Amino acid sequence: MLASIAVLHGFLVVTQRSIELAHGQTSLGALDFTEQSRLTRAILWRLGLLMIGASVATAAAGYTSLAPHMMTGLDGMAFDQFTAIGKFWSAAVAALTLLMIVGAERNEGKVRFWEAAAEFGRRGLWLGAPVIALGIIYLGLGLGQGLIRNAIWHFYQTAPYSLLIKNLIYFVFIFGFATLRLWVTLLVLTWGLKQSYVRAG
Repeated sequence: MLASIAVLHGFLVVTQRSIELAHGQTSLGALDFTEQSRLTRAILWRLGLLMIGASVATAAAGYTSLAPHMMTGLDGMAFDQFTAIGKFWSAAVAALTLLMIVGAERNEGKVRFWEAAAEFGRRGLWLGAPVIALGIIYLGLGLGQGLIRNAIWHFYQTAPYSLLIKNLIYFVFIFGFATLRLWVTLLVLTWGLKQSYVRAG
């Protein structure tokens, strides 16, 4: 739960920066920590229900081995997913999360899941392509991350350094990739959302 809150809080901060980089306007920077936490929790329980529903539906469809991975849709925005379909699922969850954040700005801080889902449907062409592209990027990042993880594990087992140094290197690896993933996620999705607004205008 704490990890999910941290991921969403990081997502919120990077959303603000990526919208500003895209020359958009946002009031996210005016939120204090308490307001950010309230928004984060409001989004979290809705995403939790979504992931539970997706897991149950996947299991009911007969894909019981895949069903548990539907619960990692949120974590997959910052950390490596274990399945290919899970990476695309995380990309879709990220797009829905972005729409809920943008919608909350319009609705005086109120998070509306179904409104965001409808918005996703209306902007399906311009958000669907970035979601697919992001899933492919996640696949590439997963391969690169796996290679580096194996190299760090080998270093961890053989290097004559203290445990503190080794843990610090692993910490930098985990959070470095998490930061990279969040930035890539928001830059791709913000670009797609901006294009949808431009084309609609």
